[in-house]
Amino acid sequence: MRTLVLLLLVAVVPVAAQDLGETEFANTGAEEAQEPFLRGLLLLHSFEYDDAREAFQEARRIDPDFAMAAWGEAMTHNHPVWMQQDRDAALEALDGVDAMPASARERAYLATLDALYRGDASKEDRDDAYAEAMRQLAAAYPDDLDARAFHALSVLGTAHEGRDFTTYMTAAAVAEEVFDENPQHPGAAHYLIHAYDDPVHAPLGLRPARVYAEVAPAASHALHMPSHIYLALGMWEDVERMNRRSYAAAKAGTDRRGEPLNGHGWHALWWWHYAADQLQDQPLADSLYALAEAHYAEDSASYTPLAHVVRIRAQQQPSNEADPILSHEPPDTQSLSTLAIDALARGERLADTEGSAAARPVLAALQAAIAADDDPGWQARASALQLEAYLDLLDGDPDRALDLVREAAALEAAAPLTFGPPTPTTPAHEFLGLLLLEYGDDPAEAAEAYRTSLSRAPNRRQSAYGLERAQRAVERAAQEAGDSR
Repeated sequence: MRTLVLLLLVAVVPVAAQDLGETEFANTGAEEAQEPFLRGLLLLHSFEYDDAREAFQEARRIDPDFAMAAWGEAMTHNHPVWMQQDRDAALEALDGVDAMPASARERAYLATLDALYRGDASKEDRDDAYAEAMRQLAAAYPDDLDARAFHALSVLGTAHEGRDFTTYMTAAAVAEEVFDENPQHPGAAHYLIHAYDDPVHAPLGLRPARVYAEVAPAASHALHMPSHIYLALGMWEDVERMNRRSYAAAKAGTDRRGEPLNGHGWHALWWWHYAADQLQDQPLADSLYALAEAHYAEDSASYTPLAHVVRIRAQQQPSNEADPILSHEPPDTQSLSTLAIDALARGERLADTEGSAAARPVLAALQAAIAADDDPGWQARASALQLEAYLDLLDGDPDRALDLVREAAALEAAAPLTFGPPTPTTPAHEFLGLLLLEYGDDPAEAAEAYRTSLSRAPNRRQSAYGLERAQRAVERAAQEAGDSR
């Protein structure tokens, strides 16, 4: 029996569905399986993949022949924005689905997963094929807002070389229409925020950012996502507020299940700590750093806690009691991005406390890791250049240090805009501005470096303070030139 269910669900469930958003989704599943299925669909739009998978599996237990519940479970194994996919798990979830009863529209949904998961093509090619399949599905069923929302998400998943404006604005155009038709649709607001998540387009993202957390307050990721726009605009109080709420929601969920803090919680904690630093709220930053270490002590065996605690340690200001980096061993990981973040902070702090010679082995190890990587990425390379420059500066060679930081800044300038707290932890143009101000001949060049840094990280306090210093130096230079005439 074909069933049409309008979500504001009122069933008694651990998370009230009215706190996850609204959508309509016609399907042929059993009436008793509708609540977990539709809850899973809303969670899926908010990237709450684990909870969504549990909901879809619950729907399948109620109705073993529920084809769209199998589709939903398979969808939880594809994370387009994060460029992650567990293909084997998805195919396992789809096992037997061809024998399940389904409408023509449902068969069209299932066919899109053939493009996404089956065949011998590379993941990148399958992502592209899936985006085209979702475009065709949305065109065939123009009244299906979920098809159109998932089409927007599939387009975001084709940006394999990093953020590019054409791809992201194409996705935004699709999601904007869904948002206009249903502002309570969680996918519409969510995918718009991702599409506008850079300093150039962030003003366009304020409208969905101000709505999304109220549409789906039960999803910790929905509480975090508005801060992508707020951070891109340097709205630090809002970044702090949303990540405080997101962390609390994530922790409540994992506490309820008796599990350690999950990825959403760690992500919110990292961004929350960065906001505290930008607000110059050192007591808050100290407490969040201690909280991160406590969570890491509970779950230090997996990569997600390690990656985040290293980033928080690198952001945390050293105290008289202990250095957050030097008081821990280097991370045991194959992730070059995490190794680079730790190495830059570790090398600089070792050099400050024990001299540049003590930090040279850290630099050498990072350079070796970069050389061994087929695609090390610009951020790891920039981190190595900045650390080498820092050591050369301490060794009395500011000219070479400037050359190295100019090279790092060139890498940064050529890269697509990124989101979130900066990597390297000190942006290359900010470091360049500092060196030019202290060792260069023209403070105007330092001011320009700081302006470039602020164009990529608006209202970042360290760059803003550096620009103020550089502008005062420019004014002094002009005054002195006038006095000499």
